[in-house]
Amino acid sequence: MNVIWLLLLLFPCFGVLSNGAGKNLSSRPAVVNVGAVFTFDSTIGRVAKIAIGEAVKDVNSAGVLAGTKLVVTMRDSNCSGFTGMIGALQVLETDTIAVIGPQSSVVAHMISHVANELQVPMLSFAATDPTLSSLQFPYFVRTTQSDLYQMKAIAELVDYYGWRSVIAIFIDDDYGRNGVSALDDALAEKRLKISHKEGIPPRTSASEAEIMDILVKVTALESRIIVLHANPGIGFRIFSVARYLGMMQNGYVWIASDWLSSVLDTASPLASETMDSMQGVLTLRQHTPDSDRKRAFVSRWKKLTGGSLGLNSYGLYAYDTVWLLAHAFDAFFNQGGTISFSKDSNLSPIGKGSLHLEEMKIFDGGRLLLDNVLKSNFVGLTGPVKFDSDKSLYAPAFDIINVIGTGYRKIGYWSNYSGLSTETPETLYRRPPNRSSANQRLYGVVWPGETLTKPRGWVFPNNGKQLKIAVPNRVSYREFVSKARGDDTFKGFCIDVFTAAVTLLPYAVPYQFVSVGDGRKNPSYSDLVISVATGEYDAAVGDIAIVTNRTRTVDFTQPYASSGLVVVVPFKKMNTGAWAFMRPFSPLMWGVTACFFVVIGIVVWILEHRLNDEFRGPPKHQIITILWFSFSTMFFAHRESTVSALGRLVLIIWLFVVLIINSSYTASLTSILTVQQLSSPIKGIESLINGNDRIGYQVGSFAEHYLTEELNISESRLVALGSPEEYAKALRNGPARGGVAAVVDERPYVELFLSTQCSFRIVGQEFTKSGWGFAFPRDSPLAIDMSTAILALSENGDLQRIHDKWLSTSACSLDSTEIESDRLHLKSFWGLFLICGLACFVALVIFFIQILRKYHHNAAAMGADSTGSTPRSRRIQTFLSLMDDKAGHTKTGHKKRRIGRSLSENDKEEEEDDELQSPKKKKKQIRHSTEIPRTSE
Repeated sequence: MNVIWLLLLLFPCFGVLSNGAGKNLSSRPAVVNVGAVFTFDSTIGRVAKIAIGEAVKDVNSAGVLAGTKLVVTMRDSNCSGFTGMIGALQVLETDTIAVIGPQSSVVAHMISHVANELQVPMLSFAATDPTLSSLQFPYFVRTTQSDLYQMKAIAELVDYYGWRSVIAIFIDDDYGRNGVSALDDALAEKRLKISHKEGIPPRTSASEAEIMDILVKVTALESRIIVLHANPGIGFRIFSVARYLGMMQNGYVWIASDWLSSVLDTASPLASETMDSMQGVLTLRQHTPDSDRKRAFVSRWKKLTGGSLGLNSYGLYAYDTVWLLAHAFDAFFNQGGTISFSKDSNLSPIGKGSLHLEEMKIFDGGRLLLDNVLKSNFVGLTGPVKFDSDKSLYAPAFDIINVIGTGYRKIGYWSNYSGLSTETPETLYRRPPNRSSANQRLYGVVWPGETLTKPRGWVFPNNGKQLKIAVPNRVSYREFVSKARGDDTFKGFCIDVFTAAVTLLPYAVPYQFVSVGDGRKNPSYSDLVISVATGEYDAAVGDIAIVTNRTRTVDFTQPYASSGLVVVVPFKKMNTGAWAFMRPFSPLMWGVTACFFVVIGIVVWILEHRLNDEFRGPPKHQIITILWFSFSTMFFAHRESTVSALGRLVLIIWLFVVLIINSSYTASLTSILTVQQLSSPIKGIESLINGNDRIGYQVGSFAEHYLTEELNISESRLVALGSPEEYAKALRNGPARGGVAAVVDERPYVELFLSTQCSFRIVGQEFTKSGWGFAFPRDSPLAIDMSTAILALSENGDLQRIHDKWLSTSACSLDSTEIESDRLHLKSFWGLFLICGLACFVALVIFFIQILRKYHHNAAAMGADSTGSTPRSRRIQTFLSLMDDKAGHTKTGHKKRRIGRSLSENDKEEEEDDELQSPKKKKKQIRHSTEIPRTSE
C-alpha cells in the first residue's frame, strides 16, 4: 500500500519533469489534462456528458491547440455533496490544470476553497448560486447565467402582472436559499415582497406527507403567487401534491425556475399524468440565440442520441465551456505559459497521513490561465462568450415559457437590457435600451384552471380569522362615525361608504369593527394610523385625512370625501354709511388712478399744443383745459378733439383703461350697496400667522401638527376644542375673554358646524387640499380593490346619496350673506396702467424726436446766416419756442386751406367755361359782374 502511495506521490513530479523537458523541445505540451465533475445520471448531467465529449472531439480535430491534445477526465458526483467533493479532490490530486464543473452549487462552495488554494481555474456550466461571487472565489468562473438574473426576471414578471407579494417554496440548501434571497432583493427593488418562505429538505426522499404539510400551510395564506425553486425530483412531486389539494385550479399562479424547462427540453414528451399536474405553470429557460451553427449541432445531436435525449441549454453551455478552455489554453501557451506545480506550504504542517493531502500541489500558471479565460471572446453555440467586470457572462437573457397541453409555448423574453418583450433579446440589443412600462409586453397566458383571465393573485387567508378594522369612537360630529349605545355596532357617513364599497368587491371580506377611543374625547387619528402600520389592526375606517406623514406608513384608498383646512371666525354686519362710495377701491388704487388722470391730461396737452387751437391760450386757460380734459374722460364727456396721431393713440388706450376701471368700480359699489356685508378683522390664514391671537382646533385632528410644524405657529396659541358647542362658545368669547379668535378645522366638519351656527363664517381660501380615505397596511391588495369600489360608488351616484343622507345642510348654511370681500387693489389693474404708461412714454419720445429734428434744421439755417456761436440760453429759448410755437396746419388753418382750394378750383372751372362761351354771353357776364358791387354799395 505504501508503494502505491509513493508512486502516486512521484507521478506529479514525473509530470513536471516531462513538461519541463518538453518545453525545451517545444513551447506546448503533448497533452493537457482537464477534470470534469458533475452528476452523470441527472437531467443536466446526461446531456452535459455527451456535449463535453463532442466538444473535446471538435477541439482536437480543429487543431485549436496546435498539436496539443486536450484530455478531459470525468468524475461522477452522484447527486451527493460528499461524493462530489471527493470526486473533485481526486481530480485535483492529478496534474489537472483546470476543472469543468462542479454541477452542484453545494459542491462548488466547498471545492472553490480548494481551487483558490491550488490556483486551479474551475469553470462551472451549471452552478447558478449567485453567492459564488468573484470576490470570495476568484478561481471560480461561471460559464452559465447566474440565478441573480433569473430572479430579476421573475421579479419583473410579478411586477408586470401587478401582483404585490409571492410565496417562495425552495430546496433548503445553498442553491435554494441563496436563489430565494436574490429573489427577495429583486422584489424589494420594485416594492414587492416574499410574504412567506417554505424550505424543503434537500434529500429526494422527502415524503409526500412532508410536502403535503407544507402545501396545506400555503393554502391558508393570502398570496396565490407561488415561486418554486427546486430540482426535478422534488419539483414534480410538489406539482402532484398541489394538484391533489386543488392548488392547480383557477386563482393560483405557479412560477418555476429553469429546472422545469431543462426537463421539458431533455425528456419531452413527459408522461400525461406529469403534464396534467402542471398545466398553466410559467417557467424560465436560459436564452440562446438561434444561429446556423446551433441548428447544425442540434441536427447532429439528434443523430447521436437517436432522438431519445433532448438538448437543453446547460448542454450548450457545457459544450462552449470546453471551447472556452481551449481558447484560453492556446493564449496561455502563446504567452509562454508552462505546466508546472509547486508544493503548498500551508499543507506542510499537516504532515503525511491517510488523506495524503501532500499530493495536492499549486499550479504555477494558474493566474495566467485564469486571466486568459476571463479575456476570452468568441461566438459559441450559446452566442457571444465573454465576461464583464463581475465575471458574469455578457447579455443575460431568459425565455419565458407557459406549460400547455402536452408541451409548452413561448410567451416572450426577458433581458437585463430591455426587460420583458416579445422580440428576441439580440434584436433589442441593436436598439437603445427602453425599460418603460409601455414597452414591457408578453403574449397571452393560459393560467392554471385553463383560464385566460389574469388571476388576482391573493385571497383572504383561510384561517377562520376576520379582519380587525379600527373605528374611532368619536364624541363630536357623530354624523360621520359613531358607536351605537348599548352594542358594538357603528353607524355614520364613513361606515355607510365602507360597507357599500365592500359589497361591490368580487369576493367576500370577513371583518369586524373594533372601537378605538375612551368615548370621552376624540382619539388621536395619527396614533390610529400607526396602529395599522404596526399590524395591531388590519385596517382603519373613519374620517381619516390623507396627509403626507401618514402616507409614509400606510396605504390609503381613493378619497371618498374632499377635505382641507379652513378658518372659521365670528362676524359683524356692516352698514353702508355716507362714505360707502369710497370702499370699492383701496387708497393706493385711488391715488394711482388720480395721478394717471393728471398725467394723461399733461401728455395729451404736450402732443396737441402745437397743432390744436383748443389746447392753446393763456397759461391759466391751458391748466384748466388739462384738468378738464383729463377728468372729463372718466365719463367720456371731453369736448376737446385731438388732431395729432400720437394724441389719438394715447387717448384711445386711456379710454379703454377708463372703461375697465368704471366697470369694476360700478360692479363693486353695486355689491356693497345691495348685498349685506359681513366684517371680520381676520381675513384668512395669513392674518392668523401674522397675529398673536389664540386659535382653536379639533381634538385628534391633524390640524395641530400642521399649524405647529408647517406654519410655525406657537403651541401656546393653540386651544384644543372637543365639540361644536365648544367651538361656538370659544368664538363668541374671543381672545379677550379666554376664547379664540378663529377655529382651524377640516371643511366637512366646518360645513356641518355652520349648518346650525349662523353667527360664524369661513374666511379666506381653503389652504390645504386633501381628502378622507380608509387606511390599510403597506402593499395591501385590498386597498387597491377598495379604491376601485369607491370610484364605482362615485360614478353610480351612491356616494352622493350617502352624503345627502347624513350631511344634509339647513337653510342657515345657504344664507347669501358673505364675509366682506377685499377691496379692489392696484395689483388687479397694474397691467392696464403699465400699458397706458408705456404708450405715453413712446408718444412723448417720438414727439421730442420730431422737435429735435426741427430744432437742428433751424439751427443749421441760423448758423449759415450768423458767424458767431449761439449761447446755451439762446439755444434753450429756441427749443422751447419751437415747442410753444403754433404750427402752420392747425385745425382752423386746415379749414381755410380747404375752402381756398375749393374756391380756386371753382375759379378755374369758370375760366374754362368762359373760354368756350360766345362773346355776346361774355358781355352779359361782365355787365352782371359790374352790377353786383353797385348793389352791395
